Amino acid sequence: MPPNTTICSVCSGQPGALPSPNGKALEWAVKTALALNCNINQLSKFDRKHYFYPDLPKGYQISQYDLPVGEQGYLEIETEDTEGKLIKKKIRLIRLHVEEDAAKMIHNKTGESLVDFNRAGTPLVEIVTTPDINSSGEAKTFLIELQTLARFLHISSADMEKGQLRCDVNVSLRPAGETKFFPKTEIKNLNSFKAVERAIEYEIKRQSKLWDKGEIPDKATTRGWNEDKGITEEQRTKEGMEDYRFFPEPDIPPLNLKKIEEKARIEMPELPQKTRGRFVEEYGLSKSDARILTTEPSWAKFTEESFTELWAWLKSLPEMEGTEEEIIAKNKARVARLVGGWLTSKLMGLMVKNSVDIKILKITPENFAEFISLIYTNKINSANAILLLEKMMEAGGEPSIIMEEGGLGQIKDTNIIESAAQNVIKMNPEQAAQYKTGKTAVMQFLIGKVMKETRGQSDPRTIKEILGKKLEKLD
Repeated sequence: MPPNTTICSVCSGQPGALPSPNGKALEWAVKTALALNCNINQLSKFDRKHYFYPDLPKGYQISQYDLPVGEQGYLEIETEDTEGKLIKKKIRLIRLHVEEDAAKMIHNKTGESLVDFNRAGTPLVEIVTTPDINSSGEAKTFLIELQTLARFLHISSADMEKGQLRCDVNVSLRPAGETKFFPKTEIKNLNSFKAVERAIEYEIKRQSKLWDKGEIPDKATTRGWNEDKGITEEQRTKEGMEDYRFFPEPDIPPLNLKKIEEKARIEMPELPQKTRGRFVEEYGLSKSDARILTTEPSWAKFTEESFTELWAWLKSLPEMEGTEEEIIAKNKARVARLVGGWLTSKLMGLMVKNSVDIKILKITPENFAEFISLIYTNKINSANAILLLEKMMEAGGEPSIIMEEGGLGQIKDTNIIESAAQNVIKMNPEQAAQYKTGKTAVMQFLIGKVMKETRGQSDPRTIKEILGKKLEKLD
Protein backbone atom coordinates (compact mmCIF):
# COMPACT_ATOMS: atom_id res chain seq x y z
CA MET A 1 0.00 0.00 0.00
CA PRO A 2 1.18 3.61 -0.50
CA PRO A 3 3.41 4.98 2.30
CA ASN A 4 1.78 6.78 5.23
CA THR A 5 -1.81 5.93 4.27
CA THR A 6 -2.70 3.83 7.35
CA ILE A 7 -1.41 5.97 10.19
CA CYS A 8 -2.95 7.35 13.37
CA SER A 9 -2.18 9.93 16.04
CA VAL A 10 -0.67 7.30 18.37
CA CYS A 11 1.76 5.68 15.94
CA SER A 12 2.90 9.05 14.60
CA GLY A 13 3.56 10.35 18.14
CA GLN A 14 1.06 13.20 18.22
CA PRO A 15 0.90 15.14 21.53
CA GLY A 16 -1.79 13.90 23.89
CA ALA A 17 -2.47 10.63 22.03
CA LEU A 18 -2.75 7.69 24.46
CA PRO A 19 -1.91 4.05 23.64
CA SER A 20 -4.24 1.10 24.17
CA PRO A 21 -3.23 -2.60 24.36
CA ASN A 22 -4.49 -4.90 21.59
CA GLY A 23 -6.46 -7.70 23.27
CA LYS A 24 -6.14 -10.18 20.40
CA ALA A 25 -2.39 -9.59 20.22
CA LEU A 26 -2.09 -10.43 23.93
CA GLU A 27 -4.10 -13.63 23.44
CA TRP A 28 -1.88 -14.70 20.54
CA ALA A 29 1.26 -13.82 22.49
CA VAL A 30 0.20 -15.99 25.44
CA LYS A 31 -0.75 -18.85 23.09
CA THR A 32 2.64 -18.60 21.37
CA ALA A 33 4.47 -18.52 24.70
CA LEU A 34 2.65 -21.67 25.84
CA ALA A 35 3.45 -23.43 22.55
CA LEU A 36 7.10 -22.49 23.14
CA ASN A 37 7.03 -24.06 26.61
CA CYS A 38 7.40 -20.70 28.39
CA ASN A 39 6.42 -19.86 31.94
CA ILE A 40 3.64 -17.27 31.76
CA ASN A 41 3.93 -14.21 33.99
CA GLN A 42 0.35 -13.83 35.18
CA LEU A 43 1.18 -10.25 36.15
CA SER A 44 2.75 -8.53 33.15
CA LYS A 45 3.33 -4.90 32.26
CA PHE A 46 4.53 -2.60 29.49
CA ASP A 47 7.59 -0.35 29.67
CA ARG A 48 9.09 2.54 27.73
CA LYS A 49 12.31 1.78 25.86
CA HIS A 50 14.02 5.04 24.96
CA TYR A 51 16.12 5.64 21.90
CA PHE A 52 16.36 8.41 19.34
CA TYR A 53 15.85 7.40 15.70
CA PRO A 54 13.61 8.76 12.92
CA ASP A 55 11.41 5.63 12.90
CA LEU A 56 10.25 6.45 16.45
CA PRO A 57 8.90 10.04 16.57
CA LYS A 58 7.91 10.04 20.25
CA GLY A 59 11.46 9.06 21.28
CA TYR A 60 10.54 5.78 22.96
CA GLN A 61 9.06 2.40 22.08
CA ILE A 62 6.34 0.71 24.11
CA SER A 63 7.86 -2.68 24.95
CA GLN A 64 8.29 -5.01 27.95
CA TYR A 65 11.28 -5.23 30.25
CA ASP A 66 11.21 -7.11 33.57
CA LEU A 67 7.71 -8.68 33.35
CA PRO A 68 7.28 -9.99 29.79
CA VAL A 69 4.46 -12.33 28.74
CA GLY A 70 6.62 -15.45 28.94
CA GLU A 71 10.06 -16.58 30.07
CA GLN A 72 12.38 -19.63 30.08
CA GLY A 73 10.90 -21.56 27.18
CA TYR A 74 12.40 -23.66 24.42
CA LEU A 75 11.84 -24.83 20.86
CA GLU A 76 13.06 -28.26 19.82
CA ILE A 77 14.72 -28.67 16.41
CA GLU A 78 16.48 -31.47 14.53
CA THR A 79 20.16 -30.93 13.82
CA GLU A 80 23.22 -33.00 12.94
CA ASP A 81 25.74 -34.20 15.51
CA THR A 82 29.49 -34.40 14.88
CA GLU A 83 28.98 -37.71 13.03
CA GLY A 84 26.28 -36.32 10.75
CA LYS A 85 23.40 -38.10 12.50
CA LEU A 86 20.12 -36.29 13.11
CA ILE A 87 19.51 -35.49 16.74
CA LYS A 88 16.97 -33.40 18.63
CA LYS A 89 18.20 -30.20 20.23
CA LYS A 90 16.44 -27.69 22.46
CA ILE A 91 17.01 -24.04 21.65
CA ARG A 92 16.30 -22.26 24.93
CA LEU A 93 14.35 -19.00 24.99
CA ILE A 94 15.08 -16.25 27.46
CA ARG A 95 11.82 -14.37 27.00
CA LEU A 96 8.83 -13.64 24.81
CA HIS A 97 7.41 -10.14 25.00
CA VAL A 98 4.97 -7.87 23.17
CA GLU A 99 6.01 -4.49 21.80
CA GLU A 100 4.92 -1.96 19.21
CA ASP A 101 6.51 -1.97 15.76
CA ALA A 102 8.50 1.05 14.63
CA ALA A 103 8.10 2.85 11.31
CA LYS A 104 9.97 1.65 8.22
CA MET A 105 13.03 3.53 7.04
CA ILE A 106 13.48 3.74 3.26
CA HIS A 107 16.89 4.76 1.95
CA ASN A 108 16.69 5.67 -1.74
CA LYS A 109 19.45 5.84 -4.33
CA THR A 110 19.68 9.66 -4.15
CA GLY A 111 20.85 9.47 -0.55
CA GLU A 112 17.53 10.51 1.00
CA SER A 113 16.06 8.64 3.96
CA LEU A 114 12.26 8.47 4.08
CA VAL A 115 9.96 7.21 6.81
CA ASP A 116 6.79 5.13 6.24
CA PHE A 117 4.53 4.98 9.31
CA ASN A 118 2.08 2.38 7.94
CA ARG A 119 3.28 -0.38 10.25
CA ALA A 120 4.16 1.85 13.24
CA GLY A 121 2.30 0.89 16.40
CA THR A 122 1.40 -2.59 15.13
CA PRO A 123 1.76 -5.13 17.96
CA LEU A 124 4.42 -7.77 17.48
CA VAL A 125 5.92 -10.59 19.51
CA GLU A 126 9.67 -10.63 20.04
CA ILE A 127 11.45 -13.82 21.05
CA VAL A 128 14.96 -13.78 22.49
CA THR A 129 16.99 -17.00 22.41
CA THR A 130 19.96 -18.07 24.48
CA PRO A 131 23.24 -18.60 22.57
CA ASP A 132 22.42 -22.26 21.78
CA ILE A 133 22.51 -21.94 17.98
CA ASN A 134 25.91 -23.02 16.69
CA SER A 135 25.64 -22.73 12.90
CA SER A 136 23.81 -21.01 10.07
CA GLY A 137 22.00 -24.29 9.35
CA GLU A 138 20.65 -24.48 12.89
CA ALA A 139 19.50 -20.86 12.66
CA LYS A 140 17.56 -21.60 9.48
CA THR A 141 16.03 -24.76 10.96
CA PHE A 142 14.97 -22.84 14.07
CA LEU A 143 13.26 -20.16 11.97
CA ILE A 144 11.44 -22.71 9.80
CA GLU A 145 10.22 -24.52 12.91
CA LEU A 146 9.07 -21.20 14.39
CA GLN A 147 7.28 -20.33 11.15
CA THR A 148 5.50 -23.70 11.14
CA LEU A 149 4.44 -23.23 14.75
CA ALA A 150 2.95 -19.79 14.01
CA ARG A 151 0.95 -21.27 11.13
CA PHE A 152 -0.43 -24.14 13.22
CA LEU A 153 -1.44 -21.64 15.92
CA HIS A 154 -3.24 -19.63 13.19
CA ILE A 155 -1.67 -16.38 14.38
CA SER A 156 0.37 -15.56 11.26
CA SER A 157 1.51 -16.90 7.89
CA ALA A 158 4.99 -15.87 9.07
CA ASP A 159 6.41 -15.25 5.58
CA MET A 160 9.79 -13.53 5.90
CA GLU A 161 9.55 -12.10 2.40
CA LYS A 162 6.37 -10.26 3.44
CA GLY A 163 7.79 -9.01 6.73
CA GLN A 164 5.46 -11.22 8.79
CA LEU A 165 8.45 -12.93 10.37
CA ARG A 166 11.59 -10.92 11.00
CA CYS A 167 14.93 -11.90 12.40
CA ASP A 168 17.92 -10.06 13.84
CA VAL A 169 20.96 -12.31 14.10
CA ASN A 170 23.61 -11.93 16.81
CA VAL A 171 27.01 -13.44 16.00
CA SER A 172 29.84 -13.75 18.52
CA LEU A 173 32.99 -15.87 18.35
CA ARG A 174 35.25 -17.08 21.15
CA PRO A 175 38.32 -19.34 21.40
CA ALA A 176 37.75 -23.07 21.83
CA GLY A 177 37.42 -23.90 25.51
CA GLU A 178 36.59 -20.32 26.50
CA THR A 179 33.46 -19.96 28.65
CA LYS A 180 32.89 -16.22 28.64
CA PHE A 181 31.11 -14.41 25.81
CA PHE A 182 32.66 -11.62 23.78
CA PRO A 183 30.82 -8.56 22.37
CA LYS A 184 28.28 -9.57 19.74
CA THR A 185 27.43 -8.16 16.34
CA GLU A 186 23.73 -7.76 15.55
CA ILE A 187 22.80 -8.13 11.88
CA LYS A 188 19.65 -6.49 10.52
CA ASN A 189 17.85 -6.30 7.15
CA LEU A 190 17.39 -10.07 6.81
CA ASN A 191 14.24 -10.89 4.82
CA SER A 192 14.62 -14.57 3.89
CA PHE A 193 15.90 -17.82 5.34
CA LYS A 194 18.65 -17.82 2.73
CA ALA A 195 19.71 -14.30 3.73
CA VAL A 196 20.00 -15.42 7.35
CA GLU A 197 22.26 -18.32 6.35
CA ARG A 198 24.44 -16.20 4.08
CA ALA A 199 24.78 -13.35 6.59
CA ILE A 200 25.85 -15.70 9.38
CA GLU A 201 28.40 -17.44 7.17
CA TYR A 202 29.83 -14.10 6.04
CA GLU A 203 29.98 -12.69 9.56
CA ILE A 204 31.75 -15.79 10.92
CA LYS A 205 34.44 -15.40 8.25
CA ARG A 206 34.71 -11.62 8.85
CA GLN A 207 35.07 -11.98 12.59
CA SER A 208 37.47 -14.93 12.23
CA LYS A 209 39.83 -12.72 10.21
CA LEU A 210 39.74 -10.09 12.96
CA TRP A 211 40.62 -12.69 15.59
CA ASP A 212 43.45 -14.01 13.42
CA LYS A 213 44.88 -10.49 13.27
CA GLY A 214 44.55 -10.07 17.04
CA GLU A 215 41.75 -7.50 16.68
CA ILE A 216 39.44 -8.90 19.35
CA PRO A 217 35.99 -7.20 19.34
CA ASP A 218 35.64 -4.96 22.38
CA LYS A 219 32.18 -3.47 21.78
CA ALA A 220 28.83 -4.60 20.44
CA THR A 221 27.90 -3.28 17.00
CA THR A 222 24.96 -3.30 14.64
CA ARG A 223 25.50 -4.17 10.99
CA GLY A 224 23.14 -4.36 8.02
CA TRP A 225 23.01 -7.17 5.46
CA ASN A 226 23.60 -6.04 1.88
CA GLU A 227 21.92 -8.71 -0.24
CA ASP A 228 23.34 -7.46 -3.55
CA LYS A 229 26.94 -7.45 -2.32
CA GLY A 230 26.58 -10.45 -0.01
CA ILE A 231 28.25 -8.61 2.89
CA THR A 232 27.40 -7.00 6.22
CA GLU A 233 27.97 -3.26 6.60
CA GLU A 234 28.54 -1.41 9.87
CA GLN A 235 25.68 0.87 10.90
CA ARG A 236 26.29 1.98 14.48
CA THR A 237 27.59 0.99 17.88
CA LYS A 238 24.91 -0.98 19.67
CA GLU A 239 23.22 0.53 22.71
CA GLY A 240 23.51 -1.15 26.10
CA MET A 241 20.48 -1.92 28.29
CA GLU A 242 21.26 1.10 30.47
CA ASP A 243 21.07 3.37 27.41
CA TYR A 244 17.40 2.52 26.89
CA ARG A 245 16.40 3.93 30.31
CA PHE A 246 13.48 1.51 30.79
CA PHE A 247 10.66 2.53 33.09
CA PRO A 248 7.00 1.42 33.41
CA GLU A 249 4.62 2.74 30.74
CA PRO A 250 2.39 5.11 32.76
CA ASP A 251 -0.49 5.11 30.27
CA ILE A 252 -1.05 1.31 30.35
CA PRO A 253 -1.80 -0.34 33.70
CA PRO A 254 -0.29 -3.77 34.60
CA LEU A 255 -2.03 -6.78 33.05
CA ASN A 256 -3.42 -9.92 34.69
CA LEU A 257 -2.91 -12.72 32.15
CA LYS A 258 -4.48 -15.56 34.20
CA LYS A 259 -7.77 -15.75 32.27
CA ILE A 260 -6.02 -15.30 28.92
CA GLU A 261 -3.68 -18.18 29.79
CA GLU A 262 -6.57 -20.45 30.81
CA LYS A 263 -8.40 -19.71 27.56
CA ALA A 264 -5.22 -20.29 25.50
CA ARG A 265 -4.63 -23.70 27.09
CA ILE A 266 -8.17 -24.80 26.25
CA GLU A 267 -7.91 -23.59 22.63
CA MET A 268 -4.38 -24.92 21.99
CA PRO A 269 -4.38 -26.97 18.74
CA GLU A 270 -2.20 -29.99 18.04
CA LEU A 271 1.28 -28.61 17.45
CA PRO A 272 3.34 -29.48 14.34
CA GLN A 273 5.88 -31.73 16.06
CA LYS A 274 3.13 -33.91 17.50
CA THR A 275 1.32 -34.01 14.13
CA ARG A 276 4.60 -34.96 12.44
CA GLY A 277 5.18 -37.86 14.82
CA ARG A 278 1.59 -39.04 14.48
CA PHE A 279 1.82 -39.06 10.68
CA VAL A 280 4.84 -41.37 10.92
CA GLU A 281 3.28 -43.66 13.53
CA GLU A 282 -0.36 -43.71 12.39
CA TYR A 283 -0.02 -43.52 8.60
CA GLY A 284 3.46 -44.94 8.06
CA LEU A 285 4.84 -41.87 6.29
CA SER A 286 8.60 -41.39 6.21
CA LYS A 287 10.00 -38.72 8.52
CA SER A 288 10.97 -36.56 5.53
CA ASP A 289 7.50 -36.79 3.95
CA ALA A 290 5.84 -36.11 7.31
CA ARG A 291 8.00 -33.01 7.79
CA ILE A 292 7.12 -31.64 4.33
CA LEU A 293 3.41 -32.31 4.82
CA THR A 294 3.31 -30.46 8.14
CA THR A 295 4.90 -27.21 6.97
CA GLU A 296 1.48 -25.63 7.25
CA PRO A 297 -1.91 -26.75 8.60
CA SER A 298 -3.60 -26.74 5.18
CA TRP A 299 -1.27 -29.48 3.95
CA ALA A 300 -1.58 -31.44 7.19
CA LYS A 301 -5.37 -31.34 6.91
CA PHE A 302 -5.30 -32.36 3.23
CA THR A 303 -2.99 -35.28 4.04
CA GLU A 304 -5.09 -36.47 6.99
CA GLU A 305 -8.35 -36.36 5.05
CA SER A 306 -6.77 -38.14 2.08
CA PHE A 307 -5.64 -41.02 4.29
CA THR A 308 -9.06 -41.25 5.94
CA GLU A 309 -10.76 -41.57 2.54
CA LEU A 310 -8.16 -44.06 1.31
CA TRP A 311 -8.48 -46.39 4.28
CA ALA A 312 -12.28 -46.30 4.03
CA TRP A 313 -11.99 -47.33 0.37
CA LEU A 314 -9.35 -49.99 1.03
CA LYS A 315 -11.31 -51.67 3.80
CA SER A 316 -14.40 -51.85 1.57
CA LEU A 317 -12.72 -53.91 -1.17
CA PRO A 318 -14.21 -57.43 -1.32
CA GLU A 319 -10.78 -59.06 -1.79
CA MET A 320 -9.51 -57.61 1.49
CA GLU A 321 -9.59 -60.27 4.20
CA GLY A 322 -9.09 -59.99 7.94
CA THR A 323 -9.93 -57.46 10.58
CA GLU A 324 -9.64 -53.71 10.06
CA GLU A 325 -6.33 -53.68 11.95
CA GLU A 326 -4.95 -56.55 9.86
CA ILE A 327 -5.93 -54.90 6.57
CA ILE A 328 -4.25 -51.64 7.59
CA ALA A 329 -1.12 -53.38 8.84
CA LYS A 330 -0.76 -55.38 5.60
CA ASN A 331 -1.22 -52.42 3.23
CA LYS A 332 0.10 -49.54 5.35
CA ALA A 333 3.63 -49.40 3.91
CA ARG A 334 2.59 -49.33 0.24
CA VAL A 335 -0.24 -46.84 0.80
CA ALA A 336 2.13 -44.55 2.73
CA ARG A 337 4.74 -44.66 -0.07
CA LEU A 338 2.12 -43.86 -2.70
CA VAL A 339 0.50 -41.01 -0.78
CA GLY A 340 3.80 -39.54 0.42
CA GLY A 341 5.47 -39.75 -2.98
CA TRP A 342 2.57 -38.42 -5.04
CA LEU A 343 1.91 -35.58 -2.60
CA THR A 344 5.43 -34.34 -1.88
CA SER A 345 6.99 -34.96 -5.28
CA LYS A 346 4.40 -35.05 -8.03
CA LEU A 347 1.53 -32.86 -6.78
CA MET A 348 3.68 -30.26 -5.03
CA GLY A 349 5.93 -30.11 -8.08
CA LEU A 350 2.99 -29.43 -10.39
CA MET A 351 1.66 -26.80 -8.00
CA VAL A 352 4.99 -24.95 -7.93
CA LYS A 353 5.23 -25.15 -11.71
CA ASN A 354 1.74 -23.67 -12.13
CA SER A 355 1.89 -21.26 -9.14
CA VAL A 356 -1.03 -22.97 -7.38
CA ASP A 357 -1.37 -22.64 -3.60
CA ILE A 358 -2.86 -25.40 -1.44
CA LYS A 359 -5.62 -23.01 -0.36
CA ILE A 360 -6.95 -22.74 -3.94
CA LEU A 361 -6.17 -26.29 -5.09
CA LYS A 362 -9.10 -27.75 -7.05
CA ILE A 363 -8.22 -31.32 -6.10
CA THR A 364 -10.14 -32.39 -2.99
CA PRO A 365 -8.82 -34.99 -0.51
CA GLU A 366 -11.64 -37.29 -1.65
CA ASN A 367 -10.58 -37.02 -5.28
CA PHE A 368 -6.92 -37.43 -4.43
CA ALA A 369 -7.71 -40.59 -2.46
CA GLU A 370 -9.61 -41.95 -5.46
CA PHE A 371 -6.65 -41.03 -7.68
CA ILE A 372 -4.30 -43.04 -5.45
CA SER A 373 -6.75 -45.94 -5.49
CA LEU A 374 -6.56 -46.06 -9.30
CA ILE A 375 -2.79 -46.41 -9.06
CA TYR A 376 -3.03 -48.90 -6.21
CA THR A 377 -5.30 -51.21 -8.21
CA ASN A 378 -3.23 -50.83 -11.42
CA LYS A 379 -6.05 -49.16 -13.32
CA ILE A 380 -3.63 -46.50 -14.54
CA ASN A 381 0.14 -46.49 -14.98
CA SER A 382 2.52 -43.88 -13.60
CA ALA A 383 3.01 -42.00 -16.89
CA ASN A 384 -0.71 -41.52 -17.47
CA ALA A 385 -1.29 -40.85 -13.77
CA ILE A 386 0.81 -37.70 -14.14
CA LEU A 387 -1.38 -36.59 -17.05
CA LEU A 388 -4.48 -37.37 -15.01
CA LEU A 389 -3.18 -35.37 -12.03
CA GLU A 390 -2.51 -32.38 -14.31
CA LYS A 391 -6.08 -32.51 -15.63
CA MET A 392 -7.45 -32.78 -12.09
CA MET A 393 -5.43 -29.75 -11.02
CA GLU A 394 -6.67 -27.70 -13.98
CA ALA A 395 -10.38 -28.33 -13.53
CA GLY A 396 -10.97 -30.57 -10.52
CA GLY A 397 -13.46 -33.41 -10.84
CA GLU A 398 -13.52 -37.15 -10.23
CA PRO A 399 -10.37 -38.90 -11.46
CA SER A 400 -12.13 -42.06 -12.67
CA ILE A 401 -14.38 -40.03 -14.99
CA ILE A 402 -11.48 -37.91 -16.28
CA MET A 403 -9.46 -41.09 -16.85
CA GLU A 404 -12.22 -42.74 -18.88
CA GLU A 405 -12.98 -39.62 -20.93
CA GLY A 406 -9.29 -39.08 -21.70
CA GLY A 407 -8.57 -42.73 -22.46
CA LEU A 408 -5.86 -42.85 -19.79
CA GLY A 409 -6.80 -46.10 -18.10
CA GLN A 410 -4.89 -49.37 -18.33
CA ILE A 411 -5.69 -51.76 -21.19
CA LYS A 412 -7.23 -54.88 -19.68
CA ASP A 413 -7.31 -56.93 -22.91
CA THR A 414 -3.96 -58.76 -23.05
CA ASN A 415 -4.62 -59.67 -26.68
CA ILE A 416 -4.11 -55.98 -27.60
CA ILE A 417 -0.80 -55.90 -25.70
CA GLU A 418 0.33 -59.19 -27.29
CA SER A 419 -0.45 -57.85 -30.75
CA ALA A 420 1.49 -54.65 -30.05
CA ALA A 421 4.43 -56.66 -28.64
CA GLN A 422 4.52 -58.89 -31.70
CA ASN A 423 4.54 -55.84 -33.96
CA VAL A 424 7.37 -54.19 -32.00
CA ILE A 425 9.51 -57.34 -32.21
CA LYS A 426 8.88 -57.53 -35.95
CA MET A 427 9.81 -53.87 -36.49
CA ASN A 428 12.93 -54.05 -34.30
CA PRO A 429 14.68 -57.33 -35.24
CA GLU A 430 18.14 -56.04 -34.27
CA GLN A 431 17.13 -55.28 -30.69
CA ALA A 432 15.24 -58.58 -30.45
CA ALA A 433 18.37 -60.43 -31.56
CA GLN A 434 20.48 -58.55 -29.02
CA TYR A 435 18.13 -59.68 -26.25
CA LYS A 436 18.53 -63.30 -27.36
CA THR A 437 22.32 -62.95 -27.04
CA GLY A 438 22.04 -61.88 -23.40
CA LYS A 439 21.81 -58.09 -23.70
CA THR A 440 18.79 -57.84 -21.39
CA ALA A 441 19.10 -54.06 -21.04
CA VAL A 442 17.47 -53.74 -24.46
CA MET A 443 14.20 -54.87 -22.87
CA GLN A 444 13.53 -51.31 -21.65
CA PHE A 445 13.77 -50.06 -25.24
CA LEU A 446 11.24 -52.64 -26.41
CA ILE A 447 8.89 -51.91 -23.48
CA GLY A 448 8.97 -48.22 -24.43
CA LYS A 449 8.02 -49.09 -28.01
CA VAL A 450 5.04 -51.19 -26.84
CA MET A 451 3.97 -48.38 -24.51
CA LYS A 452 4.00 -46.04 -27.52
CA GLU A 453 1.99 -48.53 -29.59
CA THR A 454 -0.65 -48.74 -26.86
CA ARG A 455 -0.68 -44.96 -26.21
CA GLY A 456 0.76 -45.40 -22.73
CA GLN A 457 -2.23 -47.40 -21.52
CA SER A 458 -0.44 -50.67 -20.80
CA ASP A 459 1.07 -51.88 -17.56
CA PRO A 460 4.88 -52.04 -18.01
CA ARG A 461 5.05 -55.20 -15.92
CA THR A 462 2.50 -56.93 -18.15
CA ILE A 463 4.36 -55.76 -21.25
CA LYS A 464 7.65 -57.10 -19.91
CA GLU A 465 6.10 -60.47 -19.15
CA ILE A 466 4.53 -60.78 -22.62
CA LEU A 467 7.66 -59.56 -24.43
CA GLY A 468 9.82 -61.99 -22.45
CA LYS A 469 7.71 -64.97 -23.48
CA LYS A 470 7.64 -63.94 -27.14
CA LEU A 471 11.38 -63.23 -27.30
CA GLU A 472 12.21 -66.62 -25.74
CA LYS A 473 10.29 -68.32 -28.57
CA LEU A 474 12.31 -66.59 -31.29
CA ASP A 475 14.78 -68.76 -33.24
